[in-house]
Amino acid sequence: MNILVVGSGGREYSIGLALKRDKNVNDIYFAPGNGATLNLGKNIEISDYRELANFAKERGIDLTIVGPEAPLVDGIVDIFKERGLTIFGPSQKAALLEGSKIYMKNFLKRYNIPTAKFIQTGSLEEACEFIDSLKEPIVVKADGLCGGKGAIIAKTKEEAKKTAEDMLINGIFGEAGKRVVIEEFLDGFELSVFAISDGEKYVILPAAQDHKRLLDNDEGPNTGGMGAYAPTPLMSEELSRKIEEKIIAPTIKGMKEDGTPFEGVLFAGLMIVDSEPYVLEYNVRFGDPECEVLMPLLKTPASELFYKAATKDLDSLNIEFYDKYAVGVVLASENYPYSKSKPAEIIIDEIVHEDLAKHSHISFAGVSLIEGKLYATGGRVMVCVGIGDSIKEARDYAYLLTGQVHFAGKKYRSDIAYQALK
Repeated sequence: MNILVVGSGGREYSIGLALKRDKNVNDIYFAPGNGATLNLGKNIEISDYRELANFAKERGIDLTIVGPEAPLVDGIVDIFKERGLTIFGPSQKAALLEGSKIYMKNFLKRYNIPTAKFIQTGSLEEACEFIDSLKEPIVVKADGLCGGKGAIIAKTKEEAKKTAEDMLINGIFGEAGKRVVIEEFLDGFELSVFAISDGEKYVILPAAQDHKRLLDNDEGPNTGGMGAYAPTPLMSEELSRKIEEKIIAPTIKGMKEDGTPFEGVLFAGLMIVDSEPYVLEYNVRFGDPECEVLMPLLKTPASELFYKAATKDLDSLNIEFYDKYAVGVVLASENYPYSKSKPAEIIIDEIVHEDLAKHSHISFAGVSLIEGKLYATGGRVMVCVGIGDSIKEARDYAYLLTGQVHFAGKKYRSDIAYQALK
């Protein structure tokens, strides 16, 4: 198979790594890829989706896998399908589950899927009235895509009102914040649950836990994610059953009933409160960095999983995962997530420890190749991934690997997977 991966981050790199070890795969293309995906395949500098579809047609691409949310919300899947191409991901209409938080919350309400109490509005006055009815803290979300930074947890009602004003009146998120969702704060622990669906059938992947805050002990600002691990022992059999019955199954069924069958990755960001799951948000693609810890655990050839889901044939596939754990630690640039950082050359020590070489790897993200050398040029630069028979062993390998990587301003959390290791 010849496969095209759309995207440029660590998520797309980790998908490329999984495809690289897949005997079914011949050539891998990345659009646009990053400075390290060149080690896995070829980078394609085509940003127009119709031109990219033409490229896929001309090069005999058997499958396209879309990594980020923006192309999905913009309708890349519809464009490729119009050309008769096989592509893994939801349609533009189905992608509204992530593209509009208002659409998502109304969908949950319509199908009685558990979520926080909320209102959606474009009126600051209405937002403030609802804020006054809630207990602190309070969650304020911009309706549209904000690169993972559009949800603010306000500690006071005054802060919540100011945040709503900044979005609705001052336009800090532009068009994405012209309408907002105000919702109650749910106090529990978060889980990331992923289901691969072909529009009717689905398979649920091992549950992961992301670490959104910049600093240890879940302090500091929200980021795109500073690390993750999978599977998590916080997921019991009973909780797994509840999540499938109350959330995943009715969502797949509801999307089909609405005439927008969901094909691709359904990512449920959940809050578990007193052993009950609630949907915080839906994403319509793999999480990042969760993807980086799920792909190494996949025993079934990645090409088969994605292809059969894209061709409505998921039922015929027996999906297997290794009985291992994976922990990923994000190495971020100096000024992340506040502002851009100066490009910094990356030096990676030769790994002489045989076990470390065997049980760890890097998924590269914000990197560029400049005059033959790899530079850190993005916010999240890479994910150091460790694999082990226990979470502790996997975490130890991941942190050993972080010590082999050097670039100016490197920063990372030192407590990834702490909740599982208490």
